[in-house]
Amino acid sequence: MTDTGSGWTDERVDLLRRLWDEGLSASQIAAQLGGVTRNAVIGKVHRLGLSGRVKAADSPGNGRKKPAPREAEADNVVELAAAADPVAAPILSFPETAPVIVPQSVPLAVSKRVTIMDLRESMCRWPLGDPTSPDFHYCGDRSITGLPYCTHHAQIAYQPAAERKRDRRVGGFR
Repeated sequence: MTDTGSGWTDERVDLLRRLWDEGLSASQIAAQLGGVTRNAVIGKVHRLGLSGRVKAADSPGNGRKKPAPREAEADNVVELAAAADPVAAPILSFPETAPVIVPQSVPLAVSKRVTIMDLRESMCRWPLGDPTSPDFHYCGDRSITGLPYCTHHAQIAYQPAAERKRDRRVGGFR
């Protein structure tokens, strides 16, 4: 690491403190000081123990604005008040959830239930029953090309992550 010659002199620290108190961002302070990065300013602010600031409403921000809610989302928001006093209890907003669609279990015909000896490449390999029992068998229905399972068992085996999380929340598990 090389020394650029612009260290933290008393004058630069005083200027840093003054600019920080005025509400300038670390990037703006770094630009005014010159020879230091935004991260160097943030590190010095932390080492000096300068307090964090609440951004003033009239201060020029970083140009970012909170995105406006989409119309579809705005229509699906339900507002709930926790108490009658609006000062004591904040209003909570929850988006409405879509109904959970659970695939129905389809009983398989006895003729499609196959043992491991009868199992072929184009057959569903979904295990049914206890592997230690003599009744153990596989689904045996026609599998989807490139997958080991039929349509019904593929829906069970391959769920999108969002659906798995939603199903866990609905069932009470976290």
